Amino acid sequence: MPDSKTILFIGDSITDGARGRTDDPNHILGHGYVFMIAGRLGLELGGGSPQVVNRGISGDRVSDLYARWNEDAISVGPDILSILVGVNDAWAWAHGDPRGATDRFGRAYSHILEETREVLPDTRIVLCEPFILKAGTLVENWPKWESRIKQYQDEVRELAGRYGCLFVPFQELFDEACRRAPADYWLWDGVHPTAAGHELIARQWLSVVLDNLNSE
Repeated sequence: MPDSKTILFIGDSITDGARGRTDDPNHILGHGYVFMIAGRLGLELGGGSPQVVNRGISGDRVSDLYARWNEDAISVGPDILSILVGVNDAWAWAHGDPRGATDRFGRAYSHILEETREVLPDTRIVLCEPFILKAGTLVENWPKWESRIKQYQDEVRELAGRYGCLFVPFQELFDEACRRAPADYWLWDGVHPTAAGHELIARQWLSVVLDNLNSE
């Protein structure tokens, strides 16, 4: 991983991974895909591995990320910035939550990327595709969830192209995984990954991002 000193992961509970809020290295990265990626890089690169920072917060929507962008992203000055967000925006809309009265997903996401490109022009930005599976609480309102997440997936892919970001696809990967095991084996409630789901995310992220960096 050339010229990469700090990797920042930011997003909602999927990224948060029940991370600790102290300096305890056993818990500070959470217990999900961020922890797995850091472990793989640390093992393979040893002392030359990048510093991995986790600033995911459970329950966050894109607008929540934007509200704390200066302190949680810009101030870190990462060499690589990875964003995974979207399910809470969809949840607020699908459940009639007042926070979802207007859908700010694309608008707030654009603000984040525009500001980051302006202030941190050399930072490599990775946009992760939001994903869901038909399981748990999503089953009852599946058509609404599916249509809204599909909209978000299209928006994230378009934003990646517009702002020169790397796009990491996940939905097709999870759909294919359901041929080997039921949906709740990967995303226990249709949203939150199991250990196997987090491993799938980690492997896909490393494959896409490292292949891109190594080809430069």
